[in-house]
Amino acid sequence: MRQTTSYWRHFDFLLLGAVALLVIIGITMIRSAIAGNIEVADYDQRQLLFALGGFVIILLTTAIDYHLWASLSRSLYIGTILVLGILFIIGTAVLGSARWFEVGVLFIQPSEIAKLILILVLADFFARNQNREMDLKLIVRSFLLTMGIVFWIILQPNLSTAIVMIVIWFSLLWASGLKVKHLFMFAGMGLIIPVIVYPLLIDYQKQRILNFIFPDPTARYGDIYNIQQALISIGSGGWFGQGYSQGSQVQLRFLKVRWSDFIFSALAQEFGFVGTLVVILLLLFVIYRCLRAARLARDTFGALIAYGVATMIAFQAIVNIGVNLNLLPATGLTLPFVSYGGSSLLSILIGIGLVESVILRQKSLEF
Repeated sequence: MRQTTSYWRHFDFLLLGAVALLVIIGITMIRSAIAGNIEVADYDQRQLLFALGGFVIILLTTAIDYHLWASLSRSLYIGTILVLGILFIIGTAVLGSARWFEVGVLFIQPSEIAKLILILVLADFFARNQNREMDLKLIVRSFLLTMGIVFWIILQPNLSTAIVMIVIWFSLLWASGLKVKHLFMFAGMGLIIPVIVYPLLIDYQKQRILNFIFPDPTARYGDIYNIQQALISIGSGGWFGQGYSQGSQVQLRFLKVRWSDFIFSALAQEFGFVGTLVVILLLLFVIYRCLRAARLARDTFGALIAYGVATMIAFQAIVNIGVNLNLLPATGLTLPFVSYGGSSLLSILIGIGLVESVILRQKSLEF
């Protein structure tokens, strides 16, 4: 009992509180965004159920010693590849992509959980090799390990999630001691790879990039329609917004997918600059607490887990907000904790549970 008490006194209630506020804001905005739309009328209730289940899982994940996942990393890795392979064969096709398993009225997206599995697998890999020199051989091995999962994500196709996984790999590689000479090598590859990959993209992916680089200022419909509506929504929000459930573009349904990909624009129109600033500050605080956990971790494995979760949240938030502001091409990445998406919310909450587990075990037990 005394050992358990010693662990739990390190629990980061500030991190949990910030996450809870973001989830509450998200469910509240989803409820406003779906108002009057019968087809998605229960999305707020679904998100609430996933949130309640997610917070229970946070406590369960926190209670489990994170070192257990190191011993299970190989099994988790193989299991993830098998699940993604099965999904590619028999998965439910939605909007031209095979990304979901249909379970009753719910759609489960394994790629969201796969991001966490990749963090655990890479954290274990780099921790086991922390005493080795970070040479090209080790870099290639870690990349091939990453591509074992990313390959199946690309086949779905789900380029945005694949990019998130590549970013996670690179961030953990960097945290594990990437040399400057290798950094220059990656910089060069970063200039060449997009040119090589572009011809291999699917037509709609190419179109998104072209619309971003060469937008048609006279277009009022088509591929850039929602970006225009997003900018109108953000611009019309002013300092304090038009009021909850009062946003014109939101309530009149001019803004599409306003409960998921473009919920930031909906938030900006109804709560203005101040409302979006609050959400951004909460996200920054969550990222900071995850990085703090990495600094306090008792070993490299724990530090890399916390660092990986922080990277995942930060990158998705930056990309989602960037898309809403028309600073980046449309990707489909959700705003962490806020956008609708049960699988996305659940995976991020599990990630928070892993970070809490690292925080609880930050130092040796005192007897």
